[in-house]
Amino acid sequence: MSRHAPVIVGAGPAGVRAAQTLVAHGLRPVLLDEAPRAGGQIYRQPPPGFRRSKKTLYGFESGRAQALHGAFHALREQLDYRAQTLVWNAQPGLLDLMDNNTHIAASLPWDDLIVATGATDRVLPFPGWTTPGVYTLGGAQVALKFQGCAIGGEVVLAGSGPLLYLVAYQYAKAGARVAAVLDSSSLGDRIAALPAMLGQPALLAKGMFYLAWLKLHRVPVHTHARVLRAEGETRVEALVWRRENMHRGGAPGPERRIACDAVGFGYALRSETQLADLLSCRFGFDAMQRAHLPVRDQAGRSSVPGVYLAGDGAGIMGADAAELAGERAALALLQDRGVAVDGARAEAIERQLARIAAFRLGLERAFPFPLRWAAGAPDELVVCRCENIRAGELRAAVRDCGAAEMNRLKALTRVGMGRCQGRMCGAAAAEILAHAAQAPLEQVGRLRGQAPVKPVPIGMLVRPQAAAAPTHAALVAEPLAQGDES
Repeated sequence: MSRHAPVIVGAGPAGVRAAQTLVAHGLRPVLLDEAPRAGGQIYRQPPPGFRRSKKTLYGFESGRAQALHGAFHALREQLDYRAQTLVWNAQPGLLDLMDNNTHIAASLPWDDLIVATGATDRVLPFPGWTTPGVYTLGGAQVALKFQGCAIGGEVVLAGSGPLLYLVAYQYAKAGARVAAVLDSSSLGDRIAALPAMLGQPALLAKGMFYLAWLKLHRVPVHTHARVLRAEGETRVEALVWRRENMHRGGAPGPERRIACDAVGFGYALRSETQLADLLSCRFGFDAMQRAHLPVRDQAGRSSVPGVYLAGDGAGIMGADAAELAGERAALALLQDRGVAVDGARAEAIERQLARIAAFRLGLERAFPFPLRWAAGAPDELVVCRCENIRAGELRAAVRDCGAAEMNRLKALTRVGMGRCQGRMCGAAAAEILAHAAQAPLEQVGRLRGQAPVKPVPIGMLVRPQAAAAPTHAALVAEPLAQGDES
């Protein structure tokens, strides 16, 4: 029997390089992506007519962005490329899709699937984080790259990780007023991490440049910073913080208040793993990333035959590693189809990925997770904004009902049952559960993936044939009537 064309989910660095490799070996893959244009989050392309240059948009990464965009443009006619297409469910041999423009559903059979779903911000909420004007760092970056605007006139950026300094640099470089950068890590953390990061001197130099540039341009940068609350009624008016070593204890400093009309925050990134979960991939706990991640071999093969994992969706490694991992996963797919590939190239990619992994260990040491966050989260803090679930309710479920696992906590409190399916609140809820239960984070587990992985219109799902249990071949929706909502 003939095999279906290989399918790639995600047109970021990993997905584009995977597609390029498959095309080079004579295949015509299907490339699915939610965005209107290829590039992923890091190399997100602005809409047509946008006038800012790639150098202005991407800074040091403009060359890599140009190369990736150029590679995709060269491939475009050799792909079955479906932009603005959401993969909202995945199962053995079949993907459920929705066109984001028309809300028409369809199903796509597959034999070989490369999952390159990328990452989103890891959110550790604080009182007032649902106030209008508070964004994640990724959201602030989308506004700048895709919409050509800043999230506010006086912006405070907070959290930790390389993205914090990149966004601060991009905003200040674009002419936005960055009132302060609040980093929960410390200079000591970064000094201790230097030996592990020396293996990638170019990446290290970029990070040092961002920090030096911000200081040269008199952008206040504060370390050991813990965000206490956002103030404001109809829009954020100030951010209150204090200096506190959240990693090793120590007496906190006095409260400080910074006037602002916008806040961007995030504590590194978390992998988008829902599709891998729905595909029944085996997961394991990654202590460095404090997350359960799908298991893969060096080539990107998952525990499920025919499913390959690449890029930040399988573990945060950065854009450079994502390009390499996408190519390597495609080579593994070809090998498993019996196609001859360049073995030396495959081995070289694996060596490069190993070096980047060592550098990532250094980054985690430089920007450690704020371990005292859960202990300091007040009971009234809204953790799950979709269901308005507060930290005190999660602790009560542990205390009164013996909840000790994430899905039990979800059943008792509804945390993670809303529109985001735990994508925003899951990491924070797990931290609070582990702290309240006095259990290792690994032990409390993770929220199981549920379809739809992202909100879809009810009108797409409800059909006259529902009573007859239609097959997937018949599962083609009609366009929504005007006024239907998610």
